Amino acid sequence: MMKAIITGATGFIGQEVAKLLSNSRFVVRKKNSYSEEFIIDDLNGNTDWSGAFEGIDTVIHIAGLAHGGTWTKHDYHSVNVEATVSLAHEAFKNGVKRFVFISSIGVNGAQTFGEPFTETSKPAPHNIYAQSKLLAEIELKKMSEETDLELVIIRPALVYGSKAPGSFSKLVRLIDRVRIVPFYHNNSRSFISVQNLADLIVVCAKHTNAPGNTFLATDGESVSIRDFTDAIARALNVKLVQFPLPVRLIKPLAALFGKEHMVNQLYGDLEVDVSPTLQILDWKPPFTMEEAMTSLQKLRGLQR
Repeated sequence: MMKAIITGATGFIGQEVAKLLSNSRFVVRKKNSYSEEFIIDDLNGNTDWSGAFEGIDTVIHIAGLAHGGTWTKHDYHSVNVEATVSLAHEAFKNGVKRFVFISSIGVNGAQTFGEPFTETSKPAPHNIYAQSKLLAEIELKKMSEETDLELVIIRPALVYGSKAPGSFSKLVRLIDRVRIVPFYHNNSRSFISVQNLADLIVVCAKHTNAPGNTFLATDGESVSIRDFTDAIARALNVKLVQFPLPVRLIKPLAALFGKEHMVNQLYGDLEVDVSPTLQILDWKPPFTMEEAMTSLQKLRGLQR
């Protein structure tokens, strides 16, 4: 039976993976409630991994600095690149067979223009966070080519769920409180629920066809911001009024508050071709968007 060590086990994605791989070893910074924990002081290129890999054959590396923080380029490089490469080297030296790295669709870019992103699309990271993920991918691929470490890279689209940090939780709060929003817009964006992403991560940790691949991860469909916010409203059991507001009017308003990037996130296209992921792994997302959104009632209770 496969036994994994999971970094980022107390985070948004890590907690969901932990539910599916309860027999794993979980990397934490302070004692938690997991049955088997490996406690570290900090995550960087000098992290002491002594004793972490006994009986482990797979690393699932989720931990890292996320986008949207106040961290510097040096911070991102230290945590997302140096720590990742160091972990992979230490894991390989201690007999680990497979390394599953959770990257980001931001490696591909921030927006699509008529053609969806594929795993062969030329990387175009749009911020220092995405640049750090790309650099980590490059270093891991070099290492994999020089050794027999089985490398699997996953680039998720925007991940949503009841404990999602950042933009998604703000969007849920807006819909729950305001209920009149200017999202009557038929763009096309790809998303993935945390439940579906966790399931895909577990598949990538076990499937014989997974090594050597970079998998883009979505729910398997693209939806408009209008459909996405309507799905949030249904999950919250609130009536949402959508009204059209031209993007050409929204952009100058957003610029006044330094929120231009949010216009692209909400109204731009970001389509992902996930068909190779489905075919290579014979994988089907276990939850529809409607099913995954039912967990938002929990988030609503926490926000009030």
